[in-house]
Amino acid sequence: MAAAQVDRLAAIEARQGQIIAAVTDFGERHPSTARVLGWLSLDTTGIAFAALFFCWSLSPSLLPRDWLFQGIIGGINAAIGYGLGCVVGWAVTRLVLRGRSWWPLPLPVERAIMVAVPVAGVLAALVALVLAAGQQRQLAALMNAEGTTTSGYLRTCLLSLAVAALLISLWRGLRDIGRWIAGQLIRRTRMPVGLARTLAVMLVVLATFMLIDGVLLRVAYAITNSAFSLQDDTTRPGAVQPLDPSKSGSPESFAPWETLGFEGRNFVSRGLDADELTAINGGPAQEPIRVYVGLDTAETPEERVDLVVDELERTGAFDRSVLVLIPTTGTGWVNPTAAQAMELVHNGDVAMVAWQYSFLPSWISFLADKEKAAAAGEMLIDRVHQRWLELPEDQRPELFVYGESLGTQSGEGAFDSLAEIRETVDGVLWVGPPNSNRLWGQLVERRDPGSTEVEPVYADGLVVRFADSRQEIGVPDTPWLSPRVLYIQHASDPVVWWSPELLFTRPDWLSEPPGPDRLPQMRWFPFVTFWQVSADLTNAAGVPDGHGHNYGTTVLDGWVAVTQPEGWTDTDTERVRIALEALRKTQGPEK
Repeated sequence: MAAAQVDRLAAIEARQGQIIAAVTDFGERHPSTARVLGWLSLDTTGIAFAALFFCWSLSPSLLPRDWLFQGIIGGINAAIGYGLGCVVGWAVTRLVLRGRSWWPLPLPVERAIMVAVPVAGVLAALVALVLAAGQQRQLAALMNAEGTTTSGYLRTCLLSLAVAALLISLWRGLRDIGRWIAGQLIRRTRMPVGLARTLAVMLVVLATFMLIDGVLLRVAYAITNSAFSLQDDTTRPGAVQPLDPSKSGSPESFAPWETLGFEGRNFVSRGLDADELTAINGGPAQEPIRVYVGLDTAETPEERVDLVVDELERTGAFDRSVLVLIPTTGTGWVNPTAAQAMELVHNGDVAMVAWQYSFLPSWISFLADKEKAAAAGEMLIDRVHQRWLELPEDQRPELFVYGESLGTQSGEGAFDSLAEIRETVDGVLWVGPPNSNRLWGQLVERRDPGSTEVEPVYADGLVVRFADSRQEIGVPDTPWLSPRVLYIQHASDPVVWWSPELLFTRPDWLSEPPGPDRLPQMRWFPFVTFWQVSADLTNAAGVPDGHGHNYGTTVLDGWVAVTQPEGWTDTDTERVRIALEALRKTQGPEK
């Protein structure tokens, strides 16, 4: 028995020697062809893991995905799976299989496995694609959106293959550079092989990091900032300079029209005037005040925030019943539906103030410069609050804070705690808060036992409440003290649930019963779920009202709940909602 085993091992070693000799000879005679074949060769275990990760990526996420987004996500995850499979295969071969009497497997078996694994992977991917197309249609139906077709979804496979091939090729290029560096170190310094390889890997990783973080990202940031600053010089069709002195950008304003930026000009020109408010509400209305300062209005943040206060003084904003501070998103965007809701609810007896702190859209500001957003919100709220405190207590307007998306992060930057919010303002409405919001995270983490992460209850809803829809704003049915703090967040909003922790950690919201517009089939998979939700971010607001990052007129109900206007009824809310819906249809999209 022992002799037979020795003979078998000898035969295996001889076969391996023949293969190595043949490969070496071919490589010496045809170096270019050998290099190409080497790049095209794939690890069998890597292929199996790539197919598994691709199939995982087809599981539903928060929002419906078309074949293009799914193809990109599938390719990224397949590449990650391939790399992980290669590592696992190498480790198992080296630590478990080496020295086994039956290893390596006979050549016919190896060849059969090399054929069977890719074929099985393709078949599994096709079956998973068909099932995924059906799930995508179910998810679209939950949101009253148009679903995909099975035949169209099959295009995902080809796109994912191309994306995975590109990423694997990039990795192999970096690997070959590392091998070349190691060879040079060994040849020129007689460095030990192990040390040379380790040092080469460290050099490649460091150089790649420096290239991405120190060059590519900075160049991309500068180019993007320049591109969006050019867009900031344009004006939305239909936006015209206001003549009413109660608006920034008017001839009497300290903030000239041309300095307000794209979003600022849209904000000051899109408001309702006193006649329109009177017609909708059926009673005499005041002319609402809209104050805005753009990046080009003054050179420094300190000068801009002083100009904000000067504009509030000039327009008589401190004489109104309600003063609303609106920390904005990256470009200075203010949700026009929310602003119009405030004007309608208070029949014009309201002043709103916002300012711009970046040229970049929210998602870029969030990734590249979210500290700037928090600092901008803190500066705006602190400066206006200081001036507000100088007024006699019985002559101060009610002071509220409103923010949406990155604007909630900007607004939270002004407060260290819930107690400070209650000491500073008369109420807060925050809509679609990013998962990285510090205060939001603390409140959700400390939610009452038994409440879920998607629908948290904090301290029996005594001060802070979370709502998925207008019907849930009054839940729980317990006393709600003033000043009130309200977060409106959808179970399907990727802005609320995206986090880098999704890479390696299953969050509570994926362990709990799903929200009203999330499929129960959504599961957490390492790496995969992170890229799925990342893709959802790109279409967060592209779904119907009441889903994703599109909050529609729910902001009206939130505003009424937080400000508690005297004598207001549900009939008034529905009357204003009808007016807002009509305005949204006639004035075009919100973003």
